[in-house]
Amino acid sequence: MLQINQTISIPLDEIELSQIRSSGPGGQNVNKVATAVHLRFNVTASSLPENCKRKILDLHDRRITSEGDIIIKAQQFRSLEQNRADALQRLGILIGAALKKNRKRIAGRPTLASRKKRLEAKQQRGQKKSMRKKITSFD
Repeated sequence: MLQINQTISIPLDEIELSQIRSSGPGGQNVNKVATAVHLRFNVTASSLPENCKRKILDLHDRRITSEGDIIIKAQQFRSLEQNRADALQRLGILIGAALKKNRKRIAGRPTLASRKKRLEAKQQRGQKKSMRKKITSFD
């Protein structure tokens, strides 16, 4: 069971994990041992609530395919168990980020000091511009 938050969890039988050979450095171990993990999770066929599925599919993430699959490749570590745990953790983070509610921003009021500072800056700019004017003589 992959726990996302207090109310939402995903059974592990809905997550498809497969072993693949890792790329990059690692000597002979890379050529003969499949330590990387390829995780595939079908959002549309999962047991998640409908509003959660909609929020996840609305994410503009390159790891989510047009069919509604989340694909994560974990090959950071040299052991299969660490890569499997890393892939599951990254899936949990992705789904948790999609389900996080954004607070509505409440506009604050400017402080008295900031209002005074703004008005002083306006006066200084006005004085600077008035100094640029052409001088006319009244003879």
